[in-house]
Amino acid sequence: METVEDGGGRAEGEPVWTGLPHGLLRMRRLLLVVWLGPITIATAVLPGWLAGPPWAAFALLPLALLLWGWPMLGRNWRSWRYAERADDLLISRGVLWREETVVPYGRMQLVEVTSGPVERHFDLASVQLHTAAAATDARIPGLDPAEAERLRDRLTQLGEARSAGL
Repeated sequence: METVEDGGGRAEGEPVWTGLPHGLLRMRRLLLVVWLGPITIATAVLPGWLAGPPWAAFALLPLALLLWGWPMLGRNWRSWRYAERADDLLISRGVLWREETVVPYGRMQLVEVTSGPVERHFDLASVQLHTAAAATDARIPGLDPAEAERLRDRLTQLGEARSAGL
């Protein structure tokens, strides 16, 4: 079968994927530093002061975790994307284990926008999709609040239109 490409180099019929805003990556990296930074310092100072300098080497463990987690958060952030199609919403994520969730509009029962205190500080919101089957509930984290509300309104409208036909 021959694939037809549009002007953007994308084959016709392929979904248009949307990635997550960079603010989500900044928030997650800041949380990593906020948690592991003080643990690294405390692990270096306290054992070094109480038991001697060789024991301060235990600070290398949380420091190594922080240095490993920094690029891993970037890879994870880049793996998240979503696409709105005619009949369903696709959510793709995962670095080692790719997971793609397909949520048909007609099966959506509730679409909610949530934003905790840290997310609000970074001007982010999440969209949570609830369906009849709890196993297919899906979430899109770290969206701009305006995009999250637009997506909620669109998905709700499409869900009502599709479920009316069931």
